[in-house]
Amino acid sequence: RYPFNNGDLTISVDVLYNYLEANSKVPWEDLRYLFGEIMYGGHITDDWDRRLCRSYLETYINPDMFDGELFLAPLFLIPPNSDYKGYHQYIDEYLPAESPSLYGLHSNAEIDFLTTTSEALFKTVLELQPRDAGAGAAEGGSITTREEKIKSVLDDITGRLPDDFNMTELFA
Repeated sequence: RYPFNNGDLTISVDVLYNYLEANSKVPWEDLRYLFGEIMYGGHITDDWDRRLCRSYLETYINPDMFDGELFLAPLFLIPPNSDYKGYHQYIDEYLPAESPSLYGLHSNAEIDFLTTTSEALFKTVLELQPRDAGAGAAEGGSITTREEKIKSVLDDITGRLPDDFNMTELFA
């Protein structure tokens, strides 16, 4: 719900490049502060969201990510150094199936989500059902269906349309 955009990403990349060029050692704490409090964190207005952002940055922007195995998500190791296409291939092959545990949630979250989605689906299907099927009689005592009423309106509209243009006369 915060307005992050490509401009934020581009500026962050430029800042990262400048910091890495200017320092012999990676200034991890400075980078976490810049990204978490200024670049992206500057958009964040809720204190709890800012705290969450800082927690993510402490996990993902630290020297440990180069020393051992770092998991971006449960069962999903950080990809090896590659090009753009290689990263896409790695994600397609190794990203685990989507599940609540992938986001640090309990499995009941999925049950709640599926229940809510099912209820919305059935509500929509119920709303699409004809409301007047078999109810009421038309002129002469016969029962008309919804489709017959629609066809009658369409026939009325097409009956009032003018005749087709004679294209050969128009081009002559």
